[in-house]
Amino acid sequence: MTTDKPARSSGREAQRRRTRKAIVDAAVRLSASGATPSVDEIAAAADVSRRTIYMYFPALDELLIDATAGALNEPPVEAALSDPALADDAAGRVDALIQTLLTYSPQSLPLGRRMIRLTVDQPLNDTAKPIGPRRSQRRIEWLDKACEPLRDTLSEQSYERLVSALTMVVGWEAQIALRDVRGLDPQAEQEAMTWAARALVETAIREHDHHPPGGNG
Repeated sequence: MTTDKPARSSGREAQRRRTRKAIVDAAVRLSASGATPSVDEIAAAADVSRRTIYMYFPALDELLIDATAGALNEPPVEAALSDPALADDAAGRVDALIQTLLTYSPQSLPLGRRMIRLTVDQPLNDTAKPIGPRRSQRRIEWLDKACEPLRDTLSEQSYERLVSALTMVVGWEAQIALRDVRGLDPQAEQEAMTWAARALVETAIREHDHHPPGGNG
């Protein structure tokens, strides 16, 4: 005797994913201006009830963190990093990454500021752990792809250190420091970020040239 229980279960799971996506997408749209939407506003925009939202996100901050992290990953970075002309040029790929992220900064910078507000002092749950997801690892994936031409050149330690160092100078945290603290205009902001990133890449290459793996230096 056959049963359609697995099909029904799969259908319910797909519906849950669609509902959750509708809630997050609504929060992203309402957050685009930098304002903080209420649960009622998000529920109306997603065409769901308040109760449904709380089934998926017990706290509003948890929903806003999820929505903000998702929106920060929207720029089409993959296309920039896949340019055949930059296949062997790590510095050029990092430049392309910076240019793409800054092109989309009018949308991403307000979200980045919100992400900092939401995660610097996150409320704790009963296990004394911050609620909601931590910041997205997408930027690490982008930087790793940008530095790919150096993966077989640098030692594993040097490569990982380079990606870690680039994480500090490429992204919306760096933008906030350059724009809000230093008061730079967009062009100066890009020049400073690109200069810092290139300095890190060139330093990693220079250190490898002076002390290649297995060398006596």
